[in-house]
Amino acid sequence: MVLDSIGVGLIGSTTDVFELALQHCQHMYAPDYVSSVYGRKDVRVSPTLAAFVNGVATHSMDFDDTWHPATHPSGAVLPAVLALSDMMPANRKPSGLDFLLAFNVGIEIQGRLMRFSNEARNIPKRFHPPTVVGPMGSAAACARLLSLDPSQCSHALAIAASLAGAPMANAATQSKPLHIGNASRLGLEAALLASRGLEASPLVLDAVAGVAGFNAFYEDYVPQPLDSPHDSHAFLLEEQDMGFKRFPAHLGMHWVADAAASVHKLLVGVGPGQVYPDQVQDILLRVPLSKYINRPFPESEHEARHSFQFNACSALLDGEVSVQSFTPAAMSRPELQALLSRVRLEHPHDNPANFNLMYGEVQVMLVGGDILKGRCDTFYGHWRNPLTNESLRKKFRSNAEVVLPSEKVERLIEVVDKLDRLDDCKKLLSQLQ
Repeated sequence: MVLDSIGVGLIGSTTDVFELALQHCQHMYAPDYVSSVYGRKDVRVSPTLAAFVNGVATHSMDFDDTWHPATHPSGAVLPAVLALSDMMPANRKPSGLDFLLAFNVGIEIQGRLMRFSNEARNIPKRFHPPTVVGPMGSAAACARLLSLDPSQCSHALAIAASLAGAPMANAATQSKPLHIGNASRLGLEAALLASRGLEASPLVLDAVAGVAGFNAFYEDYVPQPLDSPHDSHAFLLEEQDMGFKRFPAHLGMHWVADAAASVHKLLVGVGPGQVYPDQVQDILLRVPLSKYINRPFPESEHEARHSFQFNACSALLDGEVSVQSFTPAAMSRPELQALLSRVRLEHPHDNPANFNLMYGEVQVMLVGGDILKGRCDTFYGHWRNPLTNESLRKKFRSNAEVVLPSEKVERLIEVVDKLDRLDDCKKLLSQLQ
């Protein structure tokens, strides 16, 4: 087997596809470090690795945006567009408007593909959606920025489809952020390979009887013809807003956290000014049935970010969930562990595992027999109740000032606000480290 594999590899090195892949690697992984890394002033890496590591950073705390059907669209696209922009010569940097258009194309492709499937509208069970549609969005955005022709764009998407897919089993582990990093990196690679002439099936997004294409990921995938963009074209973002998280956890946690926070207010009002576990006899959560976010006693920060029980008890105890809630000190508090031991879950039939239809309900029975209830149908930050620009800026400042000086944070806000009016995106690229 060893000898045979070496032999077919050697003769394979004479093929056209090997030559294309080799040229790609020599160009993209040469020691010509051109692309910046979030928060690291003196670090530059190759564009594809920058897309990867910045994508990992974006999803490392599960703090990134979420859409419906369920995916994390920005983290798969923005790092690739930034890395590709860094890679371009100084006299060919994209304008701010071209940068934004490429980003929007990447978001649009993800949304359009997911709307061809009813399965994609529910909280996932098989594949993590950003690993399915994320590479497609990244490839489309980079193809647009590279000005690829229609045939090359088709090949870029088809190549990306061959690089797509990761199982949900790695949710709530350190590997889950790699999903976003790989989506961003592999989409960029797909576009670059297509730009060099690598070809793939133009039918990968179609429904072809007897041949699995994109329906390998969504069994009920039924593609529909799309009109070519025109002057009055409306992006999906104009029809449905994005979901932005107020604290770093799985989106489903925001319903139970808000419901529990409302019970916290009631408890503080009837008690000694703070919540004590010995007040509480029983905690009932009415939430959707979703196995990977049902974690009674999470053992790591990543498990805690995917635990109905942890987020409900944290909000019940503290009145909110925050970045600090997932520190080792906060997670190991005896009073939090005591509350976790009192939690039960119910899964009502009218509460589906769907971010557009679900709700969170928290019922607390006190030792004396009194029952306090809280319910959240739409949390602040959901696309039906979006964060205001003021709240988004507050979140950005809180996050960015951990790494950047406040004056650079303010300059970044200013640059992003006027990005569509910039002649090139160098001002944005220069502020990220």
